[in-house]
Amino acid sequence: MSGHSKWSTIKRQKGAKDAARGVVFTKLGNTIAVAARNGTDPETNFALRLAIEKAKEVNMPMANIQRAIDRQKDKDAAQLHELLYEGYGPGGVAVLVECTTDNINRTYSDVKVAFSRHGGSLADKGSVAFQFDRRGVIRIEQTGDSVLEAAIEAGALDIIEEEDGTLVYTDPKELNRIRLALLEAGLKVLETELAYVPKNTIVIDDAETAGKLLRIMDALDDIDDVNNVSVNFDISESILAKLN
Repeated sequence: MSGHSKWSTIKRQKGAKDAARGVVFTKLGNTIAVAARNGTDPETNFALRLAIEKAKEVNMPMANIQRAIDRQKDKDAAQLHELLYEGYGPGGVAVLVECTTDNINRTYSDVKVAFSRHGGSLADKGSVAFQFDRRGVIRIEQTGDSVLEAAIEAGALDIIEEEDGTLVYTDPKELNRIRLALLEAGLKVLETELAYVPKNTIVIDDAETAGKLLRIMDALDDIDDVNNVSVNFDISESILAKLN
């Protein structure tokens, strides 16, 4: 499983900037509201606990978090729908767009425009998703043999060492158990999530194509209804340096 080094770093940097502007609160609120359908106690609802932890990481006020949890009890609140859009970007790269929305027509239109304005297009259902695996992803602050040993012993499916830490991939059903095992091993868990991980990665070594792809990613991330965007591309170091 490659393709999560430079691109994951770009996503984290953008996420930090978005958090500083407060634009992630709507996305996180929707995620919390959907997770709360399966129980409002984060101690027994792992998905809700993860959503709340992410909200706290970007300093989302507790009042906002509680309102999102309470939304599932409000019979007058608009119903939220979880959607997965599939598309292609310049260079033939695969893109998955996870959304939560109370207006499917609005979201479809916004996502379609984000693709078409920057040389991409939406694809038929099932034509892109098969290129990804659903995985639990745990980002660890430390690197080295001790991390590898702990992750292997915990039952990780794959482990990738990055410049700023280690990514541990798990079966989705084993995410919480492995996360707890890594914490018990004394490792610092920076982030835990469920994600679509590409089976193979396309390396982009053309500045024009890379620029268009990043603009599509920015356009999608700027849509309030979009929770997460997964791709099967990475950008070569030389091109990334030019873009920066």
